[in-house]
Parts: sequence; C-alpha cells; structure tokens
Amino acid sequence: MPDSPNSSVRKRGVDVIKDNLSRLPGKPGVYRMFGEDDTVLYVGKAKNLKNRVSNYTRIGGQTQRIAAMIMATARMEFVITESETEALLLEASLIKSLKPRFNILLRDDKSFPYILIRRDHEAPQVLKYRGSKQDRGDYFGPFASANAVTRTIDTLQKAFLLRTCEDSVYSTRQRPCMLHQIKRCAAPCVGLVEPEEYTKLADEAADFLRGKATDLQDRLAKEMDAASQAMDFERAATLRDRIRALAVVRAQQDINPDGIEEADIFAIAMDGGLSAVQVFFIRAGQNWGATVHFPRHEKGETEADILAAFLVQFYDKRPPPKLVLTNTSPAGSELIGEALSLKADRKVEILTPQRGDKRSLVQQATCNAAEALSRKLSESATQTRLLKEVAKAFDLPEPPQRIEVYDNSHIQGANAVGGMVVAGPDGFIKGQYRKFNIKDKALEPGDDYGMMREVMRRRFTRALKEREEGNLETWPDLVLIDGGLGQLSAVTEALDEIGLSPKDVNLVSIAKGVERNAGREQFFQPGRAPFRLPENAPVLYYLQRLRDEAHRWAIGAHRAKRSADIKKNPLDEIEGIGPARKKALLHHFGSAKEVSRAKLVDLKAVEGVSAALAERIYGHFHSG
Repeated sequence: MPDSPNSSVRKRGVDVIKDNLSRLPGKPGVYRMFGEDDTVLYVGKAKNLKNRVSNYTRIGGQTQRIAAMIMATARMEFVITESETEALLLEASLIKSLKPRFNILLRDDKSFPYILIRRDHEAPQVLKYRGSKQDRGDYFGPFASANAVTRTIDTLQKAFLLRTCEDSVYSTRQRPCMLHQIKRCAAPCVGLVEPEEYTKLADEAADFLRGKATDLQDRLAKEMDAASQAMDFERAATLRDRIRALAVVRAQQDINPDGIEEADIFAIAMDGGLSAVQVFFIRAGQNWGATVHFPRHEKGETEADILAAFLVQFYDKRPPPKLVLTNTSPAGSELIGEALSLKADRKVEILTPQRGDKRSLVQQATCNAAEALSRKLSESATQTRLLKEVAKAFDLPEPPQRIEVYDNSHIQGANAVGGMVVAGPDGFIKGQYRKFNIKDKALEPGDDYGMMREVMRRRFTRALKEREEGNLETWPDLVLIDGGLGQLSAVTEALDEIGLSPKDVNLVSIAKGVERNAGREQFFQPGRAPFRLPENAPVLYYLQRLRDEAHRWAIGAHRAKRSADIKKNPLDEIEGIGPARKKALLHHFGSAKEVSRAKLVDLKAVEGVSAALAERIYGHFHSG
C-alpha cells in the first residue's frame, strides 16, 4: 500500500506520516520509511498499523534518533499481514535485505557450515557443506566455523575411516591413496572394505553426530574385547584407535552441555555504545562451536531490544533449535517464540534461566561476550587513532570511513585478476571484498597498468551509478593502489575517462621500498612530491597491513582461477560427452592426454562411443 506518487511531493516528516495515517487500517503489518533519495530509513512491524504509525506524528517526546528519522521521512509503504507473527518474520527479512540506516542490524551474517554424509553413492562421503540441502544424505549442524567442521571431519576420518574424496577421484583410483596409508580411510574405492561394512561405518559416524557417542563407544569396546579373545589383534587394534579418537573429541568440548541435547545459547554484553552477542551451538549433546557478533545499533538501544532484533534476523535463513537460552530476556520474547515455532513447524522455547546447569552455560557465554566486547573496544580505539593518522599523512579533511585497496595478480598475463579489499573503523569489511577477472583481450600479457585501468573503470563506473541512486556508503574516502607512480598515473587516466578527477577520489599509491624492504615504502599522491613515513610509525604498519591484505586477496583469487583452469578437462569441451562417456574414455585410455593421442579406430572401440562421436572427438584434437 505505497503512498500515492503526488500526495507527498512537497511534504516531509510529520506531514507525510499524517497523510498516510488517514488511510491506514487497524491491522497487523510492516511499514517502511523512505528518505528523499528513496533509500530505506527504517522497517518496522506493528500489531495495529494505525496505532503504531500514529506514534510518529509528533516530534516531542521522541529520542534524538527517532526524531531524526521522522524528519528525514519523504514517503512510506505498507504491507498488511494476517498476524503480528507474520509481520515479525517479514520485518526481519526486509531488514536483512535492505539494511535500513535506523534499524538494529546483524552484521557479518554469513551462513554456517554443516557436515554432510552423502548417501547418493555406493560409498558414502563425508564433507563440509554450505547452502540449501539438496544432496541426499544426513546433515549435521550448524557448526560455528569451518575450522570446527574440519576438526570434526578429521575425527570422523580417524574413528570411522570415511572417504572425503570427490566422486571423480574415487572412480579413477587403482590403488589406495595416502589417507588409507595413514589410517584415515577404509579405501572402498579399491575394494579393501566390503560395501556392507563401509555402510556400517557411515551409520556409526551418523550415530556419533546424533549424540550416541557413549552407546557407540560401549559397543566398540565390546567388539574390541571379542576380537582380542578371538586372537584377531589387528581388528582389536583398529577398534582401539577408533575408541581413542572418539574419546579425544568428547574431551575437547569447550563447554559441558550435560542434559541439553539441542540448543543455541545467546549472551549479550554492552559497553561504550557497542554490543557483542556470543552464540554457542549445542547439537546432539555436543558443543559444536561458538561465534560472536557485533550488531549495528544506536547508543540508546537497550539489551532487550538489541537481542530481540538479533534473534529474529539470526534465524531468518536458519532453522531454529528446540531451545534458545539467553542471558537477557529479549523484548517480545513470547512473540519471537511464536514466530520461530511457525518457522520451524514445531515448538521453539526461549528461556532466560535463573539457576541450574542452563544458567551456568549462559553465564559462560556472558563471560565470553564481555571479553569479546572488551577486545573490540580496544581494537576500535586503536583503529580510530590509526585512521586519524591516515588522514594526517595524506592531508584528508577527516578520518576515512571507507578505504579501498587494489592489487593485481597474474603469471605472465595468464589468469589475470584484480583484487579490492575494504577497510573501515571496524577493521576489514570482508563481505565487500571484490575480485575482477581481467576481460580486455587487447591487453598485452603482463600489462599491469592496463589491468589496473580496467579494474578502476569497472569499479568506479558502478560506484558512480550507485552514488547517483543515492547510495553514498560504497563511495571510498581513500583509494590505495599497490604500486608506484606508473600505477597511480594509470588509475588517474582511467578515472579521467569516466569523468572523475583527483578531487573526486583521494588517490594514493604505495610502492615497495628500496630492495623491497618493508618500512621504506614510498608514497605517491596527485599534486604532491613522493614521500615516505617514519619507519617505526604505527600508521605505516597499518598501511602495510592494508597492502598485504590486498596482495593476499588478489593472489588467492588468481590461484583459485588458475586451479579451476588446471582442473578443466578438455573432454568437457566436446559436445556429446557427458559424465558416463567421459568416465568410459578415461577408464579406457587412462587420461585425457591419451584420449587426445588416440587413433580414430581406438576411439570407436570405447563402449558407448558411436562412430559419429568418435569422429567428433578425433576432430577436436586433430583440427588439421
């Protein structure tokens, strides 16, 4: 129910809100407030839209933040929902996608990894998994980090000898790999374990991840004793190693979740206008890691309000557990519980325990949150000082809030990639890193200047468009280029082509010191003679760290591109060759290289390869 195009052409603030109020029903729903540049200022939900929006028709009595939001409102839009619960879920989804300026925002909201035991293959595979659950198999998670998944998979390999290799590798093995030699895989690929026995190993691994570790250890201990009694010492030793591996992972639990099978624990700490939310994941009676978040909010927000907004946004794309424990009761906890129950299609309980084991777990999470916030405040203070020093070093009018750093990576022009990293008051903003695959075919191999010109043209053509649309957050306050005067000139030329001058973008290039010595870097800035910073200056170390991060990011992107090219099989380029025929050709000849050397008559002899396809394959490799 958007505001009509002409109704608020000259209206702003309270007048716009009053105009919309006259047409609002007393029903639940979601409202959005827009600024003059049509950016979303705020997204809110209401049990009664008319009553809720009427609160914004007066400036007096409002907090400074709300008053500023009201004054900036140029138009409003509304969505009617069936219930307040549905409104809450829609509000969370819109906040995450639109990131309004005046809302509490969950930052660094990446997906958490799972462990998947794939069941769509004769030999189940264990692997780390992110994304929608499309593959057939058993999913376990979420885990707090990729490292937590890696540690658990390492344990599963030791205890259950499950394969981690890709199907393409599995299908071409002719002898056991190194993982079998170090007792991490049962080698089903070459038949060293019976299919039934290997499936049993996969089932036991799934039982372990479901929390049946104690029963499993008892069963394995009995099997070990039986094998020992039967003088089958090799099997007894194998079972002993598996029992030890299970005992190690159970002993490595950071917290003791006795009596809790499935829960997420949230603890919030606030200080200095910032907040930290510590999250523990408990699944199958095991601790599956912890993570900390620093939501964005105004200084006047309460712990209850921040935690309430955090919880709903946190579970927007994730299935909630049966139990959610918090150190502070979130605002509207009953409504949030109803919304999460609706989302999970089962009851989800939100508790703030006051005693017992659950209280102990929450207290431990609270301590972790307080320590994380203390570290964050210390880092923020240091970062603020460094940004002031950056402004002083480069004659900027104020400390930069967004610094973009650029570097290129290639090998003699091959797999050329440009990289951009972003830093601000809170450190590196990894969600806004970008890589640019160099597309200009006219560039000479290894033309670093040409690559940088292409990267800058593409980046700032987009940035200009975003600025014209009213999005000023992605416009950099400082651009650092890894290189010398030549790189700076290339960037200046590229910006000039799209109508930007050095006055529009603060440009600085950083060249490696004499004999590439760190600490002796030389800086180049338009309209200024080359200069250096004191070798022991903290701001120099900071700029080196920015440059090194851009270098790391660009090299990583280059290596990923190069690896993808290396893994490409020339057979994939031939029309009519799918997985089955590709497998048949590789089995028959041993490698794609041997396929390329094969005679036409030999190609025709491969099962599933028709005469026409054989000629196509031969022609692909012998175009003459």
